[in-house]
Amino acid sequence: MVRITHHPLSRFLGRDCATPAAHHISCTLTPSPPITSNQSLVTSHSQLIKLVNIHKAFGPKRVLQGFSLEIKEGETMVVIGYSGTGKSVAIKHIVGLLEPDAGQVFVDGKEVPTLARSELYELRSHIGYVFQFAALFDSFSIGENVAMGLRKQGLLSASEIEARVAEALDLVDLPNVADRFPAELSGGMRKRVGIARAIALRPKYMLYDEPTTGLDPVTAATIDELMIRMRDKLGVTSVMITHDMRSAYSVGTRIAMLYDGAIRQVDTVEAIRATRDPIVRQFIEGRATIGNDA
Repeated sequence: MVRITHHPLSRFLGRDCATPAAHHISCTLTPSPPITSNQSLVTSHSQLIKLVNIHKAFGPKRVLQGFSLEIKEGETMVVIGYSGTGKSVAIKHIVGLLEPDAGQVFVDGKEVPTLARSELYELRSHIGYVFQFAALFDSFSIGENVAMGLRKQGLLSASEIEARVAEALDLVDLPNVADRFPAELSGGMRKRVGIARAIALRPKYMLYDEPTTGLDPVTAATIDELMIRMRDKLGVTSVMITHDMRSAYSVGTRIAMLYDGAIRQVDTVEAIRATRDPIVRQFIEGRATIGNDA
């Protein structure tokens, strides 16, 4: 019997994709409206990401309990918090991978949980999602991985897709890897390919889920520089999930701490560094206890 596992990109790309253990991939494509290749990368001030009083539970475990956050145009919002507190759960609501038990999620003024499937897929075409472990298809070359979303759109010719793939790989400093396979690359290089795949679609928004997890300090710093480059060069609005404070301080324009299912504090990098909140101080300083202040 062949063991079937679903790839992390399946639901995000609007596909029913299964990957057998032998890495032979079978996909049924669900059509969604394409975006134009010359679409503007910067939204108006009324178009942003907004989560309002989100509650989410999995069985008896309540993960989000009144989570609210607003991401402004052109900023990089960093969401920090202890492992297992629901950071990834929170951002999955933005792209409709999860629906809230209560509360509202808005992207570009549209309430995400109420969108029809075709509208949801169209919205996702404006959002680049960098998964925690890159989520590359092992049996596809790097070029094929990066081109996947562009081919699904059906908007560009083969030569235009090839040029877009080359452009995206060049932006992440991997200009000569299109013909190689994920297994031939280091963990840091695979993360960069994941970023290239996301930016190939020229999105308005970028979501990064633990982009530096498992990387050595030098490689992690390289990923940080790439995220800053994406913001400054492409003008995208970004949300990054991390528990790496070095990365949070380097990349973020504002930082929000998730604690006990809700945002404990959200402020500028400088204000978070100087916070007097004992819970936030414990986390950003990496202290095992918070003493009597708690």
